[in-house]
Amino acid sequence: MSKMINYSIDQYKLPSYTPANMANTKSAIKRIRRISKQTTVNKARKSRYKNALKKMNLLIENKNKDEALKFLPKLNSELMKIAKSGIIKKQNASRNVSRITKKISTI
Repeated sequence: MSKMINYSIDQYKLPSYTPANMANTKSAIKRIRRISKQTTVNKARKSRYKNALKKMNLLIENKNKDEALKFLPKLNSELMKIAKSGIIKKQNASRNVSRITKKISTI
């Protein structure tokens, strides 16, 4: 009997984006460098967006209507910035704002 070898990749050891080592031209090498920079910027933006949503959901769970209403314009601008940069779609951002506004009104 042969041993079963586990060939799965540990996602915590490898970064989510690894540039290919196949770039032969100078422009392709520059492009890889640019993509890796864009990836880090996009990850930071997406985490800001997720943190803002989490904060708003926490305010709604704790039934802090006043604070939620104060935070709503900030959340809206954050979502629209993210949508403008193309990280999420505009419909997605407006849908989130709409659902959160409904939740706030039910408090």
